[in-house]
Amino acid sequence: MTFAADKKGMPKEDVIEFPSIGKGLSIHNLFQSNMVLQRDKPVVIWGWASPNELVHVSFGGQTHQVKAGKDRVWRITLRAMPANADPQTLTVKGNKQTLSLENILVGDVWVLGGQSNMEEPLRQVENGQLEVVSANFNSIRILTVPAQNGPDLKQGFPRLHEWSSWHSRHFRKGDWDVCTPDIARELSAIGYVFARRLHMAAQVPIGVIDTSRGGTTVESWTPTPVLEKIDTPEVQALLTEWNQKIADFDPQEDLGNRVKNFHNWVKNMKEQGNEIPKGRTVPTDLRPGPAMDKNRPGNCYASMIAPIAGFAVKGAIFHQGYNNANGGTVGSVMYYQIFGQMITAWRSAFNDPDMPFGIISLCTAGQPQTRDDYLEKMVNDGIYIREAQYKTFLDFYEAGDKNIGFASSFDKRRSWYHPQLKIPVGERIARWALATQYGFEREVDWKPPMYEEMKIEGGKIILKMDTWVRPVTDGPILGFAIAGKDKRFQPADAEWLIKGKDRHNRPQYDRQVIVLSSPHVPAPIHFRYAWGRNPMGNLQAAGNKDLPFATQRSDDWKIEDVPFKSSGVENMSPKDYARRAKNESQKALRLDDLGRRLKEAQTLLDEHQERYEKERAAERKRAAERK
Repeated sequence: MTFAADKKGMPKEDVIEFPSIGKGLSIHNLFQSNMVLQRDKPVVIWGWASPNELVHVSFGGQTHQVKAGKDRVWRITLRAMPANADPQTLTVKGNKQTLSLENILVGDVWVLGGQSNMEEPLRQVENGQLEVVSANFNSIRILTVPAQNGPDLKQGFPRLHEWSSWHSRHFRKGDWDVCTPDIARELSAIGYVFARRLHMAAQVPIGVIDTSRGGTTVESWTPTPVLEKIDTPEVQALLTEWNQKIADFDPQEDLGNRVKNFHNWVKNMKEQGNEIPKGRTVPTDLRPGPAMDKNRPGNCYASMIAPIAGFAVKGAIFHQGYNNANGGTVGSVMYYQIFGQMITAWRSAFNDPDMPFGIISLCTAGQPQTRDDYLEKMVNDGIYIREAQYKTFLDFYEAGDKNIGFASSFDKRRSWYHPQLKIPVGERIARWALATQYGFEREVDWKPPMYEEMKIEGGKIILKMDTWVRPVTDGPILGFAIAGKDKRFQPADAEWLIKGKDRHNRPQYDRQVIVLSSPHVPAPIHFRYAWGRNPMGNLQAAGNKDLPFATQRSDDWKIEDVPFKSSGVENMSPKDYARRAKNESQKALRLDDLGRRLKEAQTLLDEHQERYEKERAAERKRAAERK
């Protein structure tokens, strides 16, 4: 994502870069005019100067002095300050230079992390333009960290002005900006709505630092040393695979292949009578290859989190998962092994082991699941990533972590893998922050409904919930599936428990207990809920709270083993095995869907045939009587 700005007098270079580390007296690019400093915490401020140069830093009535080290680095710590919406100036004074940063506020700073569904700009989402035209918030400030690459921890980030010939303007990255319609339109839609809600409710300045980057994996957002300590076959295999790819890459061979492909392309273009576009020439550059790939394990952490590590922030929200949804059981198990470690590593990076961290689960993709293709749509790697995200949340939450948050997004349904219903998702994660971090726990609920107990009685699964629940509409509860020992799931009929009858002989329901059954599963032992990439699930907390029951299951069966384990796979790689098993499972479950539909159709025909014959007989009798 980039922020656009009017730079009419600026020359039209492709990139104008203000380096991450300046010459002479300089300050880290985190610290700029228009920024927000974190309230109620000590704030470390750092930069560079000549070795042993005495540096004075003044802000908010405080003055600190320090000598730069031999490595040119200087660092001071401001004492904790209360929120302050009045613009202030931060002054850095050296032997010969003075730097003045103006219009600085004190409030709460939140980090936005993840991939393109967090990055998706406000202008592109449903009802985004309505938000854009009203995005005049002087006390909301916005910074996007430019993308960098490589495994080495970066000390800072550059401030870039990139010329776009398409838009005939420069786009800015790495600058703090005041929230205006022109700035907000390019900001993460989820991030903007989150910041807006927090600011409007808490009435304190809010700063957002967007570190999200499209097409990235959870392992790229995790420090390499942390990954190396995760001693599991899945993670170690991943690291070995990447190390081998890097070792095998030959830049000269790569260039030779690209030159060959270019000449073949030119030949085909000429044979088709097409002109060669201007500017297309034979490649001559040597590419770095996988060593600099954005998804190399640890890369995004090293290049986008490490540059801002040590900065005082309030918390982070994270929305990611798509690029991990392709590895079968190995991939989802690996995700679960890494994700909790990633959260802990981020907390460590910002020097706060209790830093609030809000998880937004993987969003929808593909056509909606229906009852006709219910089982076939249960075979999708993304569902298992979504489950891993919820399990990670539960691990922290059940361990007593009061600063972990969770918000589902699967119910904001669209078929595109960039579903445009982002504004409600931003609202949902804002509820968590307002309830747990801003004192609105009595007014605002955030926690998804959870089941406290599961029992199996009389061929039914009974779930006791921790709160009243209801379907989104007045219709039936949808989204549950149950299976017996044969691992063959079927859609479940879900009803509230009937606890008795009132004086009018009407059933009384316990809306905290759900009973699952199916005529096709006489002896169920496990359930799954919202088990589709674009699932049917419609269960939420009662009371118009818009808090869905999360994607989850009671079984631990592998994706490759449902409904049966593939055979003849001894020599296959895990990825090839996952691909084959997925295809075989989809075929089997497609037949199961068809078989169930045929049985249900036959039952319907039998019922209507009997009714039809009775009504026809009655009609013939009435006709005879009329004569």
